[in-house]
Amino acid sequence: MNFLVKRRELKQLKSAIHHAVVLEASRGDLMEAEDCAQLREAVADARQIYARRDVEEIREVSRNLESLIVKLNPPRNMEWLHDNFDVLVVAISVAMAFRAYFYQPFKIPTGSMQPTLYGIHSVSCDPSEMTLMDRSPFKLLKWALTGSSFKVIRAQASGTVAFSSGAGSRKPGYTPVIVAGRPHYVPNDALETNEDRIPYKLKGGVAHAQSVRKGDVLWSGRVIAGDFVFVNRWLWNFRHPRRGEIMVFSTHKISGLQPGTHYIKRMTGLPNETLQIIPPNLVINGEIVKRPKSIARIARKEKLGDWAPAYAGFNPNNDPLRFNQEGSVPSRLASVRLGPDEYYAMGDNSLNSFDSRYWGPVPERNLLGPAAIVYWPFTSPRLGRIR
Repeated sequence: MNFLVKRRELKQLKSAIHHAVVLEASRGDLMEAEDCAQLREAVADARQIYARRDVEEIREVSRNLESLIVKLNPPRNMEWLHDNFDVLVVAISVAMAFRAYFYQPFKIPTGSMQPTLYGIHSVSCDPSEMTLMDRSPFKLLKWALTGSSFKVIRAQASGTVAFSSGAGSRKPGYTPVIVAGRPHYVPNDALETNEDRIPYKLKGGVAHAQSVRKGDVLWSGRVIAGDFVFVNRWLWNFRHPRRGEIMVFSTHKISGLQPGTHYIKRMTGLPNETLQIIPPNLVINGEIVKRPKSIARIARKEKLGDWAPAYAGFNPNNDPLRFNQEGSVPSRLASVRLGPDEYYAMGDNSLNSFDSRYWGPVPERNLLGPAAIVYWPFTSPRLGRIR
């Protein structure tokens, strides 16, 4: 036992001597001459004691030397950050460069690209259907793996229910339900609409003009996060965009769109083409488009998989009286001639997508890149390369 104790004390003293020598070598030019002399004297004494191997002397001189080292070179707050600052700066710079020039993450907020890509969507159900995995602390793990969470939206005050337009909502993918002047955000697809697409009721929840009391459930159900994708920022620097690719673009200076955001749609028209929609087909320069496969799949109203509903084909915009500006396609008789730097963007969810059929072409300068892969949620049937 004494042998082990002596060995441990010798090891500690040897380590202290090493730290003192390193301190003088690295910071000697910054230290006072008296401090340097004191440090060298302490190291010389420690080496003599180390040679004698007396445990009590070793213990005392080791403590004294370590105290002197701390006095001459006091530890800094968040020393790990100081030591690794350069590494952190480089790592952050690489990550930012990767995002800016190679692959940028993007969230699908709405259902305009269903069933190819899903935005925020929901399944209405009663609060009694909550399971153990929908409660703390397990609900966070469930959300991290599946993107699914159980929401119970209750009235914050007593009043009358009123539905508001989701346009310009501060929460993309959600529509505000107003009670006593307070917004309560529900997923867009939780609203039931009439023939004029005016919301009148929440699925499994309250109706327009219904009176509620504070704490009443307005809507409850499972909310599934939209697909998270990586956008390829470099590909279009080496070749031209192609029909059928899923394009991400800026809304900057596009009439009728909220500025400062990004949209994701299918590229259907290329520069200098004449585009027409004769349901269920896309017609370019007078000919029905049959390639690539992604365009043909939509026109034939096929299914992407057993889990997905069928595509609705290509259709003109379904509100031509409101949206009939230059470049829009309000009917099967209408056509649009694209300029030398213009592209046509259409959602795969043709009956429920606000796209170029309403507000016209996308300028080339607005293009960000093609969506490449879905990387989250992990349980999504769309995980991986986008088709």
